[in-house]
Amino acid sequence: MKSLSIIIPCFNEEEVLRESYRRTKAVLDTLPCDAEIIYVNDGSRDRTRMILDELAASDRRVKVLHFSRNFGHQPAVSAGIKNCHTDLAIIMDADLQDPPELIPEILALREKEQANSVYCVRRSRDKESFFKLFTARLFYRTMNRMSEVEFPLDTGDFRLIDRKIMNEFNRLHEHGKYIRGLVSWIGFKQVPFYYERKARVAGETKYPLSKMIRFASNALLYFSKKPLRLAMGLGFIAVIIGIILAIWFMLGKLYGFSNAETGWTSIMTVVVFFGGVQLLTIGVLGQYIGVLFDEIKNRPEYIIDEKRNYTDNETD
Repeated sequence: MKSLSIIIPCFNEEEVLRESYRRTKAVLDTLPCDAEIIYVNDGSRDRTRMILDELAASDRRVKVLHFSRNFGHQPAVSAGIKNCHTDLAIIMDADLQDPPELIPEILALREKEQANSVYCVRRSRDKESFFKLFTARLFYRTMNRMSEVEFPLDTGDFRLIDRKIMNEFNRLHEHGKYIRGLVSWIGFKQVPFYYERKARVAGETKYPLSKMIRFASNALLYFSKKPLRLAMGLGFIAVIIGIILAIWFMLGKLYGFSNAETGWTSIMTVVVFFGGVQLLTIGVLGQYIGVLFDEIKNRPEYIIDEKRNYTDNETD
């Protein structure tokens, strides 16, 4: 059996951390392999840092990365993968919506299929609102239609990846990572594992509507050029409509079937339509330029303030 790391990003998870550790540790104790837990503290403002330090002091299998501030969920997962030195890694959240008790089944499926990745597909999502379920369903299907890469539907970051995928992932230096999309883009053999997603044990979601929208827009911008083509198509349609209206008004002037010169409705309609198309096109271009701006600055994706239970030769 190969060595295993459980990568768990944390942001203000003081209410669930001890229970999450207890259940994860109980599973690791049953595995016939070397296993560890890598907690990534994403700049938490509650007692998360103190609790993680206590867990690391009591258990050498617990490794901790403390960020200098909050950088976001995807950078936290990236840091966990970068600082993982085992053969296999499982990415999961601290809120226990992804049950650690499923780890042995995921490992067994990987072994049976000889897969490089096992991505976990949600059959159901316990105690989540209709709006959350609807927007999640819409997001995954929109991404599949807009992207050049086909993504598994109804999956999150809960997945197993092997050393081959981790090595290739660490070669990707882009910012604004959409990790579940990048793992699909990397390829190799990937198989689904179906499960029932549980409700949070405690605490509140760290993905309010504003973060969900930003996450979805980043995923779309980094994996698709179709919004640019759509903006170009709208511009082309606007030009055609403009030409048709110009011909219509000119013929109406010559043959007397239009009194456009005395009306303002047609003028306002054309101005609003063309103005909207132009603003939409500029907005789409601006989003892509913003992505380029972030990439050109080449700032680090995250900054690690402190590490716990890492040896000198375990560096990122």
